[in-house]
Amino acid sequence: MEWRYENGELAVRPDGPFSAAETLFCGQCFRWRQTADGFEGIAHGRALTLRERQDGTVLLTGLEESDVPLFLHYFAFDEDYAALQRRLQRSKRLAECIRCAPGIRVLHQDFFEVLLTFIISQNNNIPRITGIVARLCEGFGAPLAGGGRAFPLPCDLADRTVEELAFLRAGWRADYLLDAARKVASGEVGREKLARLATPEARALLMTIRGVGPKVADCVLLYGLERAEVCPMDVWMKRAMARRFPRGMPLCARDCAGVAQQYIFHAERTSFRPQGGPG
Repeated sequence: MEWRYENGELAVRPDGPFSAAETLFCGQCFRWRQTADGFEGIAHGRALTLRERQDGTVLLTGLEESDVPLFLHYFAFDEDYAALQRRLQRSKRLAECIRCAPGIRVLHQDFFEVLLTFIISQNNNIPRITGIVARLCEGFGAPLAGGGRAFPLPCDLADRTVEELAFLRAGWRADYLLDAARKVASGEVGREKLARLATPEARALLMTIRGVGPKVADCVLLYGLERAEVCPMDVWMKRAMARRFPRGMPLCARDCAGVAQQYIFHAERTSFRPQGGPG
């Protein structure tokens, strides 16, 4: 990876492929939108713009120089995806899935944001999820210098009532959002506590939050706690694994199954049909 920060703009040449559209709209985050000349989003309390040049350079504006390490990590630019993909491509079927969307990267997001957005995502569609998240931030998030609002902190929600969340139009999820905020604000299910636990124990602790089942817990572990070995399973993924990988995740992907599942999920969602036998 090569990068340069100058005049308020971060220019990055990542190792391996990167596509903003494939990464930002593959179902792992909900605060980005595409514009006429790039992408606009809010992450880690910053309002950002992102543009991609023909030579593969990614341009980010809206950052302070002190933010650079955080956002190199947020976009996984500090990881060698070229080497990672070469390893995953030892499986023929994984190689075919990667070819569907080679520019996907797993983002490293804020733990609390991932927890709440994936509670909202249950039995929901992307436009509605995006709308609820936008209203949540507008109602309770701090205003940002670059425009828009930050994602609410646990303390911004912990003392609220279900009635105060009615404007979100989140339905039964509102009670779950409040329970999550209260447990995180109290430290009962805090990020630091989860980070000290092995993955099975961390999953079990997350599932003490009302409305958090195995799939939501695994999304939090992968996207918000950097447990790359965790593979969230929904209907699409269960179907994909049964059809494409009946013997289970290939050995070359066992310690990064969460990254592999992004390629598999995209391939399944776009109805890609691989050739040949199991990988």
